[in-house]
Amino acid sequence: MVDYITILIYALISIVVFAVLLSTVAVLTLAERRISAFMQDRLGPNRVGPWGLLQPVADGIKFIMKEDVIPLEVNRFLYILAPLMTIIPAMLAFAVVPFGHDLFLRGRVINLQVANFDIGILYIFAIAAMGIFGIIIGGWASNNKYSLLGGLRSASQFISYEIAMSLAVIGILMVYGSLRLNDIAQYQGSLWFGFIPKWGILVQPLGFIIFIVSVYAETNRVPFDLPEAEAELVGGYHTEYSSMKFAFFFMGEYANMITASALIATLYFGGWQVPYLHNIGFIFPKLGIFHLQQWLVALIEILSFAIKVGFFLFLFLWIRWTLPRFRFDQLTDLGWKVLIPLALLNIVVTGALMMLRII
Repeated sequence: MVDYITILIYALISIVVFAVLLSTVAVLTLAERRISAFMQDRLGPNRVGPWGLLQPVADGIKFIMKEDVIPLEVNRFLYILAPLMTIIPAMLAFAVVPFGHDLFLRGRVINLQVANFDIGILYIFAIAAMGIFGIIIGGWASNNKYSLLGGLRSASQFISYEIAMSLAVIGILMVYGSLRLNDIAQYQGSLWFGFIPKWGILVQPLGFIIFIVSVYAETNRVPFDLPEAEAELVGGYHTEYSSMKFAFFFMGEYANMITASALIATLYFGGWQVPYLHNIGFIFPKLGIFHLQQWLVALIEILSFAIKVGFFLFLFLWIRWTLPRFRFDQLTDLGWKVLIPLALLNIVVTGALMMLRII
């Protein structure tokens, strides 16, 4: 029998998640400029609305109203398809990320995520692999040499760092024994020696470093923005795009940042877990009489997840306005000669520690 109420609940969760993603993308466009202005001792946007808060709205109106120019001699179908192939996978990848513990609602178990697949982490890698085609196809379909070079750089960069990122995650999968992101987040709620949270960054410190560097390369952010590289390629793969097509590339980059930050928080920082929240009665027996309501616990966990994601989004912006761009040979050397060997070493060390029952 079809449970229409459960379907309605998950449809509502999907709408809320989609709305929050779009809203966060808009906020990030403002945060990017305000944080860069702070680091460079400038004011940043402060004219449109109080404290410049309506600047993202003005940007959206500008993109909608601008003339949509399609150059001659382009592959029209692929030229139009490329921006969609960038933003849609970026939105879909967030579907399996849990942002809270399961809720029990009148006999129903409601997962606080859009979809709880058995192959959650593989789903994210598969969707991310589709997203890179938008950049590659956009560069090729534009019939512009600079755009084509940007697309080729993106393909090379993606292959180099996707391998390292996948190998880094294997260590997490070995320790927690599940591909479900919800299970991985839940397992990180256990404690070492009764007081140390068993977060991924503590059981996989080397894997965390490899993963976060690879994620920066996968999202084409400075210092890994070689597919754009304005000083070398005018604008790279999106040079020939304008109006909403350019906006889709722009939004896709920020949506990828959100998903990447959520993935880092889930795999290595406990996801929605709040240390000691469920162990308060064990650690402090006198406080065991205080039982938080389920909705309040869920709210605290969602807030915890949002704070962790917000921190890593800030880290994305901080690093962009701090580090210079790599040369392309430095970028490939780091991926193939440093990160991949370290990721393989991490797998071997993790297996040895598991055999010795240290982790």
